[in-house]
Amino acid sequence: MNLFWFRRDLRIEDNAGLYHALKSGPTQCMFIFDETILSKLDDKQDPRVEFIHQEITKIKEELQELGSSLKVYHGDPIEIWKDLSNENKLKSVFFNRDYEPSAIKRDQRVYDILKEKNISCKAFKDQVIFDRKEIMKSDGTPYKVFTPYSKTWRDKLNDFYLKSYPTEKYLSNLLKNEDSKLPSLNDIGFEKTDLDFPNRKWSKENLEDYKKNRDYPWKNGTSKLSLHLRFGTISIRTLARDMLDISDTFISELIWRDFYQMVIYHFPESEEMAIKEKYRRIDWRNNEEEFEKWCQGKTGYPIVDAGMRELNETGYMHNRVRMVVASFLCKHLLIDWKWGERYFAKKLLDYDLAANVGGWQWAFGGGLDAAPYFRIFNPTSQQEKFDKDLKYIKKWVPEYETSKYPDPIVDHKKARERCLEVFKAALN
Repeated sequence: MNLFWFRRDLRIEDNAGLYHALKSGPTQCMFIFDETILSKLDDKQDPRVEFIHQEITKIKEELQELGSSLKVYHGDPIEIWKDLSNENKLKSVFFNRDYEPSAIKRDQRVYDILKEKNISCKAFKDQVIFDRKEIMKSDGTPYKVFTPYSKTWRDKLNDFYLKSYPTEKYLSNLLKNEDSKLPSLNDIGFEKTDLDFPNRKWSKENLEDYKKNRDYPWKNGTSKLSLHLRFGTISIRTLARDMLDISDTFISELIWRDFYQMVIYHFPESEEMAIKEKYRRIDWRNNEEEFEKWCQGKTGYPIVDAGMRELNETGYMHNRVRMVVASFLCKHLLIDWKWGERYFAKKLLDYDLAANVGGWQWAFGGGLDAAPYFRIFNPTSQQEKFDKDLKYIKKWVPEYETSKYPDPIVDHKKARERCLEVFKAALN
């Protein structure tokens, strides 16, 4: 018997690991609610857990219709795999790769447990177009600049890399068995929220204007697919194939996604520290009161406040605004990028360690191919350029232009000068 382990690939169709498991023989599907992750979540109304539970329920129902089942576990994956490895009928375990440092360590431990019992363990590429070592420089080292990485990515792309895995051909190899119980949200220590999750279906018509509209937070100009890409409820191969002839700008965003997954794999230390060593020497102010005002969207800079309030209420923030609020925290307030990264980790529906760390390191300058330290977004000019009619700001900051709205937490010109002085001291 094979076991296929769902992780960040919550779909049956075009699933690389599931395809290979089914093709090789009788397969039982499974999922683990990982208590080592869930126990770290302070908010027991975490919408991401609800979303995962919702999608696992859908997969379970699909498998039931096919006469099979989904085995769902809740606990420490290492302990669960120790128990599962004692089953005499288990021959092989299949799953799709994860590139985060903690996931790599977990998977290595699972591999060692299974190897002891002579159970094969097979991992596959599924959440990216190009795997961790498929796009490398001619000397075999990873790219540190996005543009040449992107060029090589595009040069190498062909139909082979976009081809779907036809799992439907082998669904007859799903083990036929009675359904097992799915723990409720309450059973795993969480509660329902009132949040509406974005639709997983994309409109080709809307994305035709992606390049023109994507920078304006008041427009419906982005795909809202990041949540589904994060948890694999849609196939990146199908999405990229659809977008190739529609939006080159959208394809570029998918390349950035691959780039950051490659970076977190080759530079796992970037989870905790700047990749560029000099940037580890920055003397952050880390004013807790100012950080709290940033978190609450009460900085006195409307576009920053609108972005933070959108994040707090919906779990989403427009990408242009993400850059502005990140730059503001690190450069205007001189607060450690890790404070912001961890706040986003708590709030973002689409939170992905590789992309989030990559984005924050880009914003403050310490990552690969990052914005130079002297590039400091002016929140006012960003507002005038991308929300000049205040449509976005008035939606999220209704008290703007009234006496109830706070004065700016810092003066832009003085904050810029202070930032340049502090960064220069660290980098020279």
